[in-house]
Amino acid sequence: MTYRPPFVSDRFAQIPGPHPATLDEEELLKACEVEIGRVSGPGGQNRNRRDTAVWIRHRPSGIDAQATERRSQSENRHMALKRLRRRLAVELRTTVNRDRPGISALWKSRRQGDKMSVNPDHRDYPALLAEALDLVVARRFDLAGAAGILGITMSQLSRLIRHDKAAFAAVNQGRVQAGLAPLRS
Repeated sequence: MTYRPPFVSDRFAQIPGPHPATLDEEELLKACEVEIGRVSGPGGQNRNRRDTAVWIRHRPSGIDAQATERRSQSENRHMALKRLRRRLAVELRTTVNRDRPGISALWKSRRQGDKMSVNPDHRDYPALLAEALDLVVARRFDLAGAAGILGITMSQLSRLIRHDKAAFAAVNQGRVQAGLAPLRS
């Protein structure tokens, strides 16, 4: 029987790599449906009369994201794609070897000694978060073991996860179900 992390919904299966959050924009969009439309509300004539709202759905997983707050379709597309990457990073797991996961070139390039500093708004954050969560789940929520394999401190790994509220809640839920103490906020 394959171990399924407790926070991954039954409608989402673990998939072989690479994780969709790590793909470049063009490759990710090939696996997505994009819809353009209008929404009502504040924002002036451009928002109410033009198709500026963007909805993106990742076909293989069913995970979706939207952006409607900007008056420009290209800005909304950028925001929807950014939100989709974050949701994919948190909600979808790829299969990794728990002891020899094969650390990505991106991870190695962003790591500085035993530190990992990345702004949660940076374009690399979803890919780094997905890689970290894949290993944390494979190690049954043992953050210390995962941090050691990733070459950073446990506090750095915890901080990386804590930047995303959904990821932090999911890891804590998994830790509690695995009989471990939850991380402190």
